[in-house]
Amino acid sequence: MRSELLFCGVTTAALVASGAVNSADLKPAVKAPPALWSWTGGYIGGHVGGGYGRTSFSDPYGPSLYGDVVETPVFLAGGQIGYNWQRERWVFGLELDASGVVADGTNTCLAVSGFVVSANCNASPRVFVTGTGRLGYGFGPQGHTLVYLKGGVAWQHNRGDVANNNEFFGLAPQNATHFDYGGVGGTIGVGVEQALTPAWSVKLEYDYLRFGGPSVATPPTMQLPLATVPANITSLSSSYHIGKLGLNYHFDADPRTPGWSDAPLYATKPTVSASPIALADGWSLESGTRLWLSRGRFQWDFGSSDLVSRLTYHRLDGISGELFERLDSPWGIFLKGNIGFGRFNNGNMNDEDWGVDPLAYRNTISGQANGRFTYYTADAGYDFLRGSTYKVGGFMGWSYYGQKSDTIGCVQTASPDFAPCLVPGDRRVVGSQDTDWNALRIGLSAETMLLDRWRVSADVAYLPWTDFQGRDNHLLRNFTTFDDQRGSGGSGVQVEAVLSYFITKNFSVGVGGRYWAMWTPNQRKLLATEANEAGSFPVTEGRFPANYRMERWGTFFQASYKFD
Repeated sequence: MRSELLFCGVTTAALVASGAVNSADLKPAVKAPPALWSWTGGYIGGHVGGGYGRTSFSDPYGPSLYGDVVETPVFLAGGQIGYNWQRERWVFGLELDASGVVADGTNTCLAVSGFVVSANCNASPRVFVTGTGRLGYGFGPQGHTLVYLKGGVAWQHNRGDVANNNEFFGLAPQNATHFDYGGVGGTIGVGVEQALTPAWSVKLEYDYLRFGGPSVATPPTMQLPLATVPANITSLSSSYHIGKLGLNYHFDADPRTPGWSDAPLYATKPTVSASPIALADGWSLESGTRLWLSRGRFQWDFGSSDLVSRLTYHRLDGISGELFERLDSPWGIFLKGNIGFGRFNNGNMNDEDWGVDPLAYRNTISGQANGRFTYYTADAGYDFLRGSTYKVGGFMGWSYYGQKSDTIGCVQTASPDFAPCLVPGDRRVVGSQDTDWNALRIGLSAETMLLDRWRVSADVAYLPWTDFQGRDNHLLRNFTTFDDQRGSGGSGVQVEAVLSYFITKNFSVGVGGRYWAMWTPNQRKLLATEANEAGSFPVTEGRFPANYRMERWGTFFQASYKFD
């Protein structure tokens, strides 16, 4: 489901653009040049992108109670080189690309029983390389818009760990195994590439990569009564959904190409009589609103490589409304941002504990209610490539995401006959979580008219520094426990793409996809206070290892007005 929501804007761009040239209400104002611009020749370029992956670990001990799939957010940056051959409007090409990857993902694995100490699995790809063939078709009077399919072989370098979690408060030594391998797989993709000038083109692409994996030894572990479970073998497989924004330089381009122009190919006649509002020569302001249908996830790990406790909030389906604006100046400097508010009233929270007597592994599941989230981004940048129908630039800015929800009910899922949490159907509030994320954004932004009324735009941002603050409230204990949380210095990725159609010269509607992820690995948590009827008093104050991760992704619909 995630892949359908996340990149529907990219795949829609490739499908819709193929029929846009036949739109009945677009009538040529001038006769198009008879000669097609040719994609034939070599090119080299760079790309940035992001998305998410899933690495599966088989359980050699039997069907797992929970976990075995590691969700892995991904940011990547790299380059590509290729060559195209064109026959009439059909384009065939070969391309080789390589990307360095920043990723972080972890989850419970090998949880076969509440009487066996399960493990924590981590997977972090570091490099992707693909060799693909491309088949495309050029649209528009001069063939400047190339819609293509691609497929071929892929290679990844992946590494991670399988580490036992807390084994009865240190009564048994922790065991772990490490893997570090390169693996061959396959990739398919779809994209759209727009020629901006005879030398430069910009592309927006969705890629699906899938890999098998090696057999990895699992560490020996413990079970109750205290006995050793010998080492075994787990098999790995992984897949990734990636969105890319790329820029290509064409070696064989001729700046004197006949009929080349970045001016609109057709004259658009507004369907309403409203006149555009002039600000000043060279200035442009676009303002609009969006409806974002999204799903969220949040994970809190207490412990280092051997976990003591983990809270995982997932399937947090929400809806939000937002406002966005972009201001462009005559000098290529631009400002852009958005602000949104949303709610969710469903989802689950799994509370896992290890080495807690009388169980080796405990897992409870609870519902979510009264959820709300707030977010904004604010960026400033410079368009280093720009024309009347396109702009490509870099930006730097800030991002905030805050989320709150209540936890309701509590049902034991691992060894339910021991220490039941609450009886099924008891819907009382047992806790709450309040999270706030701040992050620095550095990224690439691109926008181009595919055909006269169709526009595609995309942002890819890397978050080189993230800061997390939160509070976790436990209400089901004899005393209410407040855990103040803090982590900083992590990373993240934010990807967004939208396809818009201009109903008039200034008013447009569009559909897009967005994926956000942030994480703070190997940070610290501060246990704060407990409260009873007499008030609050400090119980434990100290710094303990803790990791925090969040994701939110989905599809949005937008409407905007552009003041030129």
